[in-house]
Amino acid sequence: MEQNKPQTSLPENAYRELKPGEEYTPLMPASTTPVEVTPYSVTMGVVMAVIFSAAAAFLGLRVGQVFEAAIPIAIIAVGMGTLLGKKNMLGQNVIIQSIGASSGVIVAGAIFTLPALYILGLDAAFWQVFLSSLFGGLLGIVLLIPFRKYFVKEMHGKYPFPEATATTEVLVSGEKGGNQAKLLAVAGLVGGLYDFLVGTFGLWTESVSTRICAWGQVAADKFKVVFGLNTTAAVLGLGYIIGLKYALIITAGSCLVWFVIVPVVGSLAEAMDPAALAPLLGITSEKILAEPSSLFTAENLFTYIGKPIGIGGIAMAGIIGIVRQSKIIRQAVGLAVSEFGSGKKAGETSERTQRDLSMKRILTILVATLLTIFIFFHFGLLDGWVQSITALLIVFVISFLFTTVAANAIAIVGTNPVSGMTLMTLILSSLILVSVGLSGSTGMTAALIIGGVVCTALSMAGGFITDLKIGYWLGTTPRKQETWKFLGTFVSAATVAGVMIILNKSYGFVGEGALVAPQANAMAAVLQPLMTGGQTPWMLYFCGAALALVLTAIGVPALAFALGMFIPMELNAPLVVGGLVAWFVSNRSKDAALNKARFDRGTLIASGFIAGGALMGVVSAILKFYEVDWFLSEWASSNAAEWVGLVMYLVLIGYFIVHTLRAKKEE
Repeated sequence: MEQNKPQTSLPENAYRELKPGEEYTPLMPASTTPVEVTPYSVTMGVVMAVIFSAAAAFLGLRVGQVFEAAIPIAIIAVGMGTLLGKKNMLGQNVIIQSIGASSGVIVAGAIFTLPALYILGLDAAFWQVFLSSLFGGLLGIVLLIPFRKYFVKEMHGKYPFPEATATTEVLVSGEKGGNQAKLLAVAGLVGGLYDFLVGTFGLWTESVSTRICAWGQVAADKFKVVFGLNTTAAVLGLGYIIGLKYALIITAGSCLVWFVIVPVVGSLAEAMDPAALAPLLGITSEKILAEPSSLFTAENLFTYIGKPIGIGGIAMAGIIGIVRQSKIIRQAVGLAVSEFGSGKKAGETSERTQRDLSMKRILTILVATLLTIFIFFHFGLLDGWVQSITALLIVFVISFLFTTVAANAIAIVGTNPVSGMTLMTLILSSLILVSVGLSGSTGMTAALIIGGVVCTALSMAGGFITDLKIGYWLGTTPRKQETWKFLGTFVSAATVAGVMIILNKSYGFVGEGALVAPQANAMAAVLQPLMTGGQTPWMLYFCGAALALVLTAIGVPALAFALGMFIPMELNAPLVVGGLVAWFVSNRSKDAALNKARFDRGTLIASGFIAGGALMGVVSAILKFYEVDWFLSEWASSNAAEWVGLVMYLVLIGYFIVHTLRAKKEE
């Protein structure tokens, strides 16, 4: 076989749907033997996992945002390879990115749930946090592998995979150098600088809303109608890659909540009896009476009404997806059983670029992981066999069923609704645990650890499908990605456990100056009434579930729509802006080849925006860690800063369009 020599660009059919009988040939074809796993690539991957786990955990707990690690790690991998004068690094860079990217998904799984232990006055030892994160990560890997071919090969071109697209463009452009690498670098610099000036200095606001005008303030106060728009470069680029179709569906969900549900509920809520309103909102009537004015703002109504409906919709969309993908699930399970029974090693006979870990090995790892989880639950958390077996079944069944939902969400919008699915896990596990005699402090601890395992498993499944799609586009060996992902998971789990313990001792999660941890606070708020008695917004969950059924019946993608209901309007609306830019630049000419060249150039610029914004997220985390505060708070909170933000956003869009339209067919 010839040594791999990367081509000058991704194949023409990398991002579009394949025609009948057409095959996709990756950048590094199966006939080549690229260098992938080396001491350098493994060491760099581990270093990236440690650094980004610590940075993501700190930023996530301090300000409630977990940045995606895949893109900045890819940038660093390319940069280090260039600095050290290494050649043909594409295969090694994919391994570096895959190992290192374990950091972001493990951190998300841990910090969304486990800090709730401290918030509720419970305790969590290092080994509990570490094992919860580790076992969840292992489950996410082994449960996703059987679905790899479906998501990355059979659905090729049908899903946008926005984060995978951006990361792939970074890796390819870095390997190629030349004009495309220069274009990506410039776009990354523009997007990164733009977002850095907003996030670090507050020279203009990160988002604008209709409250900027007097009529908008009246509409918000009197009618509970608010429209928000995030103006960052990263989200604009994300919208371009997602495309107009899915962006409109996602934002339609936001419009239903913000322009219909919230105003209607807001107009009725103040006149309703608190005793009747409390069960709907899932809070106590005393809280309504204590904070009537602040409780009924549009933003709070979204939190209390829109998000629970979105959670119900996500859960039902997940169930619908499970039913629709039941054939795929059965095929994967059937293949596992037949291969395990016959002892065949199908992976050895398939071509290199389609060679996964054998089903026999996957099943062995799965059984070993489940057995270890049972021991962890039985001897570390619970006393009775019934409770331990029940907890294990909850973890396995929910993780198995929702793995495809998490992967599907990442493939569509690049955002994993893991917090919504974990809330549903907490609700279901709490109800089941209470039914087997577990409640109070022990029940809350058990439910949160279970939620932590499930949350990490789903987070890993969503993140790992991104890695595998990148590998499919470029032509790396899936088995090598899958094997070394276990190392990244172990390192990231140990790092995030240590960082969380240190941050709890340094800052705490309750009281003045405490870490924000908004997702964990939401988990604690949902869990406590279930385990100790209180209100839960069941009606809203059921409404969301019913809506998902109706959407499915009329042919609207329920998951994308429900995601729009769960994610704030200000983060969804700019997706439409990015989608409109994509539509505009790719339909300006009657020449199809020119339109394609423009769209491809725009994809590169959008990837630069996302990459620059993600990298600046790391810089912001470092500055926050060292308590460097350059933020102009007074100016940033003014109306003038919001107007400047709107103007700068229009300038950024203009830059995006003008430079995209400069594409030529030969590019």
